[in-house]
Amino acid sequence: MYDRILVAVDGSEPANAALDHALDVASDCDAEVRALYVADTNRDSVTTVGTDVRDALEQEGEDVIEGARERAAARDVPFTGEVVQGEPGDAILEAADERAADLVAIGTSGKGAIRRFLLGSVAEHVIRRADVPVLSVRADEDVRVEYPYDSILVPTDGSEHASRAMERAVELARRHDATLHVLSVVDVMAVGVDSRADLMIDQLEERAREAVEDAGAEAGEAGVDVVTDTIVGSIHREIRSYAEENDVDLLTMGTHGRRGVDRFLLGSVTERVLRTAPAPVLTVRGEDEED
Repeated sequence: MYDRILVAVDGSEPANAALDHALDVASDCDAEVRALYVADTNRDSVTTVGTDVRDALEQEGEDVIEGARERAAARDVPFTGEVVQGEPGDAILEAADERAADLVAIGTSGKGAIRRFLLGSVAEHVIRRADVPVLSVRADEDVRVEYPYDSILVPTDGSEHASRAMERAVELARRHDATLHVLSVVDVMAVGVDSRADLMIDQLEERAREAVEDAGAEAGEAGVDVVTDTIVGSIHREIRSYAEENDVDLLTMGTHGRRGVDRFLLGSVTERVLRTAPAPVLTVRGEDEED
């Protein structure tokens, strides 16, 4: 499934959680892991020690890479690592492209570049533009990080982008003999309150049911154990609650390409899902669009 996995590292607990999970995946897939430490050029890190001029971030990066190398060696996973200078988002994308990575893994909080990735423009930058799936891992006591996966959740709205995520989720479910949960959430707050609200909600619920039924039928034809559900409520809250109640090991979600805003992943819902998801999140981008 994967041959080359790129992991953004910074030595923090969240980055290490992403690294460890990526190593689990790599060991299962006989894949190589490449660790990337980005010395952010937006920060002044050059210091002088005696007559030597040193870049503190680059030195820190070498130490972080060595630690990652030891973790990979303990699992007998092929490993390479590098320290690069640049803007974090672009550096991650460039490395993924140049090294022909087929998966990018990253922690959802941490220091330096990783923190900016999750909470700022770098997150959208990488998710929108990465040509390969992005695996986000949040390090917290309430996060379930298990491998292999026994339970996979795919939120869907019937869009092409959700279908791309569905394809990957079916592939993963077949590999792990996992139960696939297909969920559609009807956001009644987006409808408003007027004389047509009830009719609109009925229409949205019918579309949601059709979306999960179609996706469930597709997965069933692939020989996957499927559970489908349609829920009315706040999208990100219902996704989280469902994942918690069903002990989900992985959430797989689709994103738009380079243009447009996906209601799941490029607005407030995305940040909330990534910040609060009780398990790793795999985002899969839809068809390319022009910038």
